[in-house]
Amino acid sequence: MTDKTKQLSADTLAVRAGQVRSHEGEHSELIFASSSYVFADAAEAAARFAGDSPGNIYSRFTNPTVRTFEQRLAALEQGERCIGTSSGMSAILCTMLGLLKSGDHIVSSRSIFGTTVNLLANILPKYGITTTFVDLTNYETWETAITPETKLLFLETPSNPLTEIADISRLAEIAHSKDKLLIVDNCFCTPSLQLPLKLGADIVIHSATKYLDGQGRCVGGAIVGSDALLGEDIYAFLRTGGASMSPFNAWVFLKGLETLSIRMQAHCQNAQQIAEWLNSQKFVKKVYYPGLDSHPQHQLAAEQQSGSGGIVSFEVNGGKEQAWQFIDAIKLFSITANLGDTKSTITHPRTTTHHKLTDEQASEVGIKPGLIRLSVGLEGVSDIIDDLDQAGLNMTK
Repeated sequence: MTDKTKQLSADTLAVRAGQVRSHEGEHSELIFASSSYVFADAAEAAARFAGDSPGNIYSRFTNPTVRTFEQRLAALEQGERCIGTSSGMSAILCTMLGLLKSGDHIVSSRSIFGTTVNLLANILPKYGITTTFVDLTNYETWETAITPETKLLFLETPSNPLTEIADISRLAEIAHSKDKLLIVDNCFCTPSLQLPLKLGADIVIHSATKYLDGQGRCVGGAIVGSDALLGEDIYAFLRTGGASMSPFNAWVFLKGLETLSIRMQAHCQNAQQIAEWLNSQKFVKKVYYPGLDSHPQHQLAAEQQSGSGGIVSFEVNGGKEQAWQFIDAIKLFSITANLGDTKSTITHPRTTTHHKLTDEQASEVGIKPGLIRLSVGLEGVSDIIDDLDQAGLNMTK
């Protein structure tokens, strides 16, 4: 592709961006299953290693298939550069350890993935990097938590699993007014529904494992932002640390990106109907979905996102025992903690994705024993509702 890609629509970029055909003239992108690359002579090898000449060196940090994925996702997120990683968590780790040093401080939303909480609260402090957790939508607490040692603000929006929505532009203003970076995990929305960089974020994080793949096949992650931010410390950490995306996984993610837009539209449509149905059921105490008028950030979601997403969470009456009973009665849904799949999945956050949280931490972020999270897939919506209905009837027996 050429500079003309800047004028193309997102749907076209998702199919075409980043591909450079070989002399074989292949139509589909190639998988470059090679660990290393041959240089024309000793001088070229020296120039590549010194960084004086662009080109492939070693697939830990330079691979044509991974590069195609990186360029395509960067185009979709409207960023200058993307770095593919081995998982979503490694994308967060590379970003943090690439940008931060001992003595630095992070301000993070409390409402983030449980493993990310563990990384920020328990792992990074071993290396002198501390985190203050704040309420996602309480902007005063974000501002007051910033100290001279703070280097970045981190959040997920929508949050996992309660789909809370943060005002990215407002947080960007807070961060930049104090010369800090804003990092947004865009896993739930993907660039098809939300563009954090356009709203003022400095870096976007992805678990490519989720919607970017879309069929639960591979594990991977990505970091998107400016060349200046990603090109030095973060890329250097990846190059040395080795949290690399495999060429095969990159190829799978490329195929996922080609259908991302139409899949996300279908996920949104199904999820909206599911949320509305759940909202009318007697066994349901509360439904969490940005597409509902009852959602506290419903209007913000409509302004900031082009769709409400495929994640619906709801609380059942009766706590953990009733939640487990409901999950065990499910027939169509897959009981798994993964999300973003064409297959609908169901999980109990308090005992799976967020099981490492203390009772106090879980209470602070609203993850109650009766909470169930659905990742609404692409099955027929009537079949999905029928499955939820029979599970709900089972609870009332």
